[in-house]
Amino acid sequence: MELAQTTALPTPAERIDWRGLGWAYLFFWYFSGLMHVFLQLGGATTSYGLRQATVASILWLAPLLLFPRRTRQIAAGIGLVLWAFSLVSLGYYCVYGQEFSQSVIFIMFESNPAEASEYFAQYFVWWMVPAFLIYSAVAWLLWRRVRPVYLSRRAAWVAVALIALALFAFPQIKNVRRGLLSPAVAAETIQKRMEPAVPWQMVVGYLQYQEQLANMQELLEQNKQLPPVANLVDANDGQPTTLVLVIGESTNRQHMSLYGYPRPTTPKLDALQGELAVFNNVIGPRPYTIEVLQQVLTFADQENPDLYLTQPSLMNIMKQSGYKTFWITNQQTMTKRNTMLTNFSQQTDEQFYLNNSRDQNSRSYDESVLEPFQKVLADPAEKRFIVVHLLGTHMKYEYRYPPEAAHFTDRSGLAEWATDDQVPVINNYDNAVRYNDQVVASLIERFSAAKPNGLMVYFSDHGEDVFDSPGHNVLGRNEGRPTVPMYAVPFFIWESASWRQAHPRDYAAYLNRPWQTSHFIHTWADLIGMRFAGFDPSKSLVGKTFKERPLLVGDPASPKGLIDMRPLLKPRG
Repeated sequence: MELAQTTALPTPAERIDWRGLGWAYLFFWYFSGLMHVFLQLGGATTSYGLRQATVASILWLAPLLLFPRRTRQIAAGIGLVLWAFSLVSLGYYCVYGQEFSQSVIFIMFESNPAEASEYFAQYFVWWMVPAFLIYSAVAWLLWRRVRPVYLSRRAAWVAVALIALALFAFPQIKNVRRGLLSPAVAAETIQKRMEPAVPWQMVVGYLQYQEQLANMQELLEQNKQLPPVANLVDANDGQPTTLVLVIGESTNRQHMSLYGYPRPTTPKLDALQGELAVFNNVIGPRPYTIEVLQQVLTFADQENPDLYLTQPSLMNIMKQSGYKTFWITNQQTMTKRNTMLTNFSQQTDEQFYLNNSRDQNSRSYDESVLEPFQKVLADPAEKRFIVVHLLGTHMKYEYRYPPEAAHFTDRSGLAEWATDDQVPVINNYDNAVRYNDQVVASLIERFSAAKPNGLMVYFSDHGEDVFDSPGHNVLGRNEGRPTVPMYAVPFFIWESASWRQAHPRDYAAYLNRPWQTSHFIHTWADLIGMRFAGFDPSKSLVGKTFKERPLLVGDPASPKGLIDMRPLLKPRG
């Protein structure tokens, strides 16, 4: 590299070298922006990362403007750092087609060297070497175009101040308007905006990883200190058993043809309907994944929301009963919001984390769970408990299925109330539901092919209002203004032939029971023939002594604001 260059200082009358400034910016942008261009062209995520990386790249102009005589040396030094970090991001994109994130760091530290080398050997292909060389050569050519841009001392400091305002002060305006500004909030806002750019992807990612790891370790330590359930009895003790729990995401049963929706959104499950026990009146307690699973996977419910911290979880109980436990997830892993999910997953013996995207609005298809599911089915353990957590039909709906899987493209089958603006949204959601049908049915087919002695339960964490409620103007979820579609979830059971023979049960009388997934731990125990202290058969959806209770939705921190959904439900069948 040519590190020596002298240029005479311009007179005040000379114009700013905008072209030189542009080349310098393009050089720095290249290391962050190109990756986001690839992500955009591949339709892998929204434009947020590209926008933020484009803005964040102006930071590196500051030292060039302050020390123009050393422009080439400064650009070379910063460029080498950005190049090294960007190669890691580029390599990860080549392998997984996703953006590097703190979740990747979590996976890296959770993997041993043997696993890491196995992954490298599996995904490394010859064309990566020339791709990296070409990428590096383009960076060198851009550096060759970098030249000093001279400003007066005052103008240089004004420019640097404007850069600092744009990057660090301007993002705080929204926090000020909301009255939320504090050092911690300000730092978090800046981290979020800088993270899409290198080297902040790894720097911020590592800091967030350490923070979330500490939170998770604290939760895990609390969980380890909990005493086991008392008086545990397992009717299947001593015989090979495989039990599968599939948790969906944001899937409203009102958009499933399995539940009478006029569009064929669940053709594969429809074909399996004779093998399924499909329950018609199940709702989730809250419209948020974390809060729902804090109840679903523990003894907590709307009236006792904190029991997940003081009582054993479903994973604890299954391990206590001798099951080898597995967690396969296509949900994000190590994010601030998902720490509790990772905590639950870490309570199992083996985990498969398949979605390491930084942004929730990224493509990560649920079919990725099929391969590890097949692997777990071949595990030699005699008793296996498998949790499969899908990304389901979570917003953005068009990112939940491959473009070639789009089936609904016009108004056919839609209600007359759907406006022209609503049709594409509903089509995307219905396509996501249809793709979810394919994934769930594939799990059943693979499970059935293994000829297990066991069963599979599927339900979604919560629903989604896709203009379905009266007025037809609500999209998404809002706990402050609840509607039935936000909570109406599918729930069905599939049983193997050997399980049905050993555990004959007629579900017909139970299918229209109004029931809430908050009491899932009692239903699960009832289904698999397990008893322990704290089990309440009256809370079991399939129990002979079932007792109908209010179906409370809302924030349990405000008990007076809880709403009983029963009057709004319309039994089917």
